[in-house]
Amino acid sequence: MNALTVVRAGALTTVQDLGRPGHAHLGVGLSGALDRPAHLLANRLVGNPAECATLETTVNGVAVRPDRAVTVAVTGTPCPVRVDGRPVAWGAPVRVPAGAVLDVGAAVGGLRAYVAFGGGVAVEPVLGSRSRDLLSGLGPEPLADGAELPLGVPLGLSRGVDAAPWPAPPVDGLVLPVVLGPRDDWFTPDAPRALAAGAYRVSPASNRIGLRTEGPALVRAPSRDGELPSEGMVLGAVQVPPDGLPVVFLADHPTTGGYPVIGVVPGAALASAGQAVPGTPVRFVLVRA
Repeated sequence: MNALTVVRAGALTTVQDLGRPGHAHLGVGLSGALDRPAHLLANRLVGNPAECATLETTVNGVAVRPDRAVTVAVTGTPCPVRVDGRPVAWGAPVRVPAGAVLDVGAAVGGLRAYVAFGGGVAVEPVLGSRSRDLLSGLGPEPLADGAELPLGVPLGLSRGVDAAPWPAPPVDGLVLPVVLGPRDDWFTPDAPRALAAGAYRVSPASNRIGLRTEGPALVRAPSRDGELPSEGMVLGAVQVPPDGLPVVFLADHPTTGGYPVIGVVPGAALASAGQAVPGTPVRFVLVRA
């Protein structure tokens, strides 16, 4: 079997693909790569279809040893990449010999790197996806030292580029557009303005489930002294728990919830949220649907 052996698992490295859409009615969320453009680019660089699974690293990278020669590309946050200790290119296809150690180092600026292998990471799919969902526990376990992961058969040629398009991590500030509703009427009339004007920052408690914020609390309308019955939650929902601090739901979010949603961040704007380090300023911009 063609496989990878995990030499260093890193803080949190998971297998991710494009997720498992269409199962929210069963209580199963989307999951999938938080920085989808980085995942897509990594697969493109090694000649994979978009749906092939990659490794999503967090903060301090990962090291693996393939038992066959394989083409690899690392995208997402900039980071040092080495093969048997020798520096190689980030954001470009690299040939890794059989038995050599590919070491993806610590993130620079952002949080998450994406590592694609020719043929993809071929773990067994669950409900049509190889993604790990940290909330539900579906999909393969996060990587552990010594674990083995199967590799698929390469399907195409790697595609070198002169310069890989890549948006810089939101170091100076994360700007998130928000469409108000459906429960903005649960807050005081000035809450939307407070959301847009608030000096929010990314909380260290953020994870794949949601980007939590620190800053001014949004105030409930006096007439809303209870809680909502649980209702469906979507990717990008800006839920406001009792402490008043907005939480932006990311890939592993719950499919239902009872706290009011003041607005929704469109999915296309969420990739940068997956790269925002704790302490990053967050600005919510109100937009029309």
